[in-house]
Amino acid sequence: MRHFLDENFLLTHASSQQLYHEYAKDMPIIDYHNHLPPDEIAADKRYDNITRLWLNGDHYKWRAMRTNGISEEYITGTASDREKFRKWAETVPFTMRNPLYHWTHLELQRYFGICETLDGRNADAVYDRATAMLQDDGFTARGLLERAQVKVVCTTDDPVDTLEHHQAIRASGWGIRVLPAFRPDKAMAIENPIPFQAYLGRLEAAADTSIGDFDQYLDALRKRHDYFYEQGCRVSDHGLEHIYAEDYTWKEAALAFARAREGQLLDSSEIRKFKSAMLVIFAEWDWEKGMVQQFHLGALRNNNSRMLGRLGPDTGWDSIGDYPQAAALSRFLDHLDRDDKLAKTILYNLNPADNEVMATMVGNFNDGSSPGKVQWGSGWWFLDQKDGMIRQMNALSNMGLLSRFIGMLTDSRSFLSFPRHEYFRRILCNLLGEEIENGELPNDIPWIGQMVQDICYYNASRYFQWEDKAGHS
Repeated sequence: MRHFLDENFLLTHASSQQLYHEYAKDMPIIDYHNHLPPDEIAADKRYDNITRLWLNGDHYKWRAMRTNGISEEYITGTASDREKFRKWAETVPFTMRNPLYHWTHLELQRYFGICETLDGRNADAVYDRATAMLQDDGFTARGLLERAQVKVVCTTDDPVDTLEHHQAIRASGWGIRVLPAFRPDKAMAIENPIPFQAYLGRLEAAADTSIGDFDQYLDALRKRHDYFYEQGCRVSDHGLEHIYAEDYTWKEAALAFARAREGQLLDSSEIRKFKSAMLVIFAEWDWEKGMVQQFHLGALRNNNSRMLGRLGPDTGWDSIGDYPQAAALSRFLDHLDRDDKLAKTILYNLNPADNEVMATMVGNFNDGSSPGKVQWGSGWWFLDQKDGMIRQMNALSNMGLLSRFIGMLTDSRSFLSFPRHEYFRRILCNLLGEEIENGELPNDIPWIGQMVQDICYYNASRYFQWEDKAGHS
């Protein structure tokens, strides 16, 4: 019988173990999409206790605790940090077969050397030990990134963000690159005119300009897009239910903006046309600068209106949506490709029913200009678990080139989330190793090992034009 989380965790064959230990294990990390707070990195924040670092803001854990019958007082409420940790520890045994069980114990092992399984009985001892370690210099925000061998981090930033913390990080001369990503979701949220009006005021301040009409609005956003690029931004990101690809005229988009600027409610056709126009405009700006555009598609957000009103968004009330994706996505990408203005693009789906849609869609627009120009991104959110990752890689293998895949990302707000890269790498190596053992792949460990390293690191490095250039050419 194997021991839980031993050195060959998830590696069921000799070839899998060789691929992981000799090729994947020590590769550095490029985390090209996450939600880490740049202010904490700039300040090299030290965390008071393990709850502040590990549980605050983690809606994955919050959802599990609620399902386990834990009162909100111990999740986002007024209970003490120690009490909140105890309730999480009591929940952990009930998360078996949820990826949280693996992630929890990987994080305790990799960062704190704590190898026992967490439960209510040892909660206080684990809390005290981890909290004591967090007072050491190597456990600050920057120290934790260094421990994980991170080389590049891309945060998620609104066009109105000052990026002052990114500037401070860069000015400090620290070795890890922390770069912003341009995420203009709020700049498209015309369906809610009152918050949209407030956002326009913030954009006016950030761009130091007045916004009276659509052209001035675009000038302000373009100014911010230019500023982000000057600050090292090389990726954009959009979080959408689905792509908008309606036929529109400039006049229609300008009229929709004018009505929202005045606080008027728009009908669904006006909203779709405005968002379609904005997506094309943002995409063309990315293409002009040689940036990479990302589209996260398919989340049904804020389902629980009562808890949304109480706690706000991003607190654990979202789920997979069943939106049609293929037709609009095809029209959007084709529009850009037809004008030769399609930037490097990464597509992420939240509904696993769309796996084969995405795997085949990216192939429609890979034109040979660069390896994997249009990518299908790794399993995202509810799909960044063992089964979701395997299904994504199998579909990509069957219908595209796994060897050109740019690999894993955390999509996380936690500085302890980087063992998810290890989790992905072990699953990847086991997938390939099993097929070597079965005779489905040749026993060419050097070639397949290099393929593993490409997927873990080098493909992303070349794709984003960061860092090292080694690996398969």
